Amino acid sequence: MKIDANKIPPGGSALEEEIDALALDLETDSIKFQGPIKIKADISKITNTVSVSLVLSACLRAQCSRCLNDFTFDLKKDLELNYPVNNLNPIIELEEDVRQDIILDYPIKPLCKDNCKGLCPKCGKNLNEGGCSCAVTKKTSF
Repeated sequence: MKIDANKIPPGGSALEEEIDALALDLETDSIKFQGPIKIKADISKITNTVSVSLVLSACLRAQCSRCLNDFTFDLKKDLELNYPVNNLNPIIELEEDVRQDIILDYPIKPLCKDNCKGLCPKCGKNLNEGGCSCAVTKKTSF
């Protein structure tokens, strides 16, 4: 997304755009995008500064760090960015700032749900689907 600071009207402007996650090099081994990143921007120029209010939204797929099942979740993020106006180069490119901010929100250990029980360490059964017959997961009383 590029903004020409010289073409911003006095009342500001609004833009909507979709960016492919692959174009921003956002996918990792554990995070995949299920479609484009939707961006809504409100842009204003006050003297020597361009202010951009962004709303980012996307659907992501990740692998749960406990049970190893794939799950999807929605990313929704509000950003406020400010850029100094430079008459020699009035074009402002937002892609790198958007990319960095999205990466900062990646979960370190993605979970399909907060109370995910994970896998049995002995037999590997997904404990969210019920208990297993291993002695490891059976409760013992002392």
